[in-house]
Amino acid sequence: MSEQDWLTDSRAIREIVFFADAPAVAGSWPMTVPAVAQIRRDGLELPPGITFLVGENGCGKSTLLEGIAMAFGFPAEGGTRHGGATTRASESPLGEWLNLRRGLVAPRWGFFLRAETMHGYYSYLESLPQSPDGDLHEMSHGESFLALLDRKIDSPGFFCLDEPEAALSFQSTLRFIAQLDELVRAGAQVVCATHSPVLAALPGATILELGEWGIRETTWEELEIVAHWRGFLDAPGRYLRHIVGGTG
Repeated sequence: MSEQDWLTDSRAIREIVFFADAPAVAGSWPMTVPAVAQIRRDGLELPPGITFLVGENGCGKSTLLEGIAMAFGFPAEGGTRHGGATTRASESPLGEWLNLRRGLVAPRWGFFLRAETMHGYYSYLESLPQSPDGDLHEMSHGESFLALLDRKIDSPGFFCLDEPEAALSFQSTLRFIAQLDELVRAGAQVVCATHSPVLAALPGATILELGEWGIRETTWEELEIVAHWRGFLDAPGRYLRHIVGGTG
């Protein structure tokens, strides 16, 4: 990168590498995750805008995202750098091993959304004095997610999102795509793990597919989840007759 490019680089995080003294042991978790092993070996440049992490269950999307979030200073169960809920520690040590090489300007705002722990985060917000977010438990699952996304992911910064589509309908996912697009245009940097081919279709996004190969950049059209969803919606019976009795 030239000096001029460096001076105009607006990314919160430029590259993800391991600390030289990280006690990562080959053959032990999470080093058994191919994506994590690849970052230990080669590092990972993080582009501006939004980066989607896509892949099957068990490929390491959430493990990697959690590690990035914790290395940035977010709580393991979601929230801002100023605090979040803590229930049971289950995170990997990856967050302590990752060295996030940052840009010139530190973002003033950021948020880690972890779908599976949002109930605990709502309770944490409710416990704060004069909290403006004490109403989230009173909403439906989908409504509370939309409200949280509106309130916490509403200005330029650095955001880690773990399956934000989990509680969203198709229409709500489209609304969230529009919100993400506005954030990116305003200069936000986002890393998002997702199973949603709808969310991953955001124009201009970088898509990293995780699997037994490690991490590879790809396009929306080449994603396995896109091919599977197209095939299923075109002819559900072709899939279901192999797994549901009496449909053949």
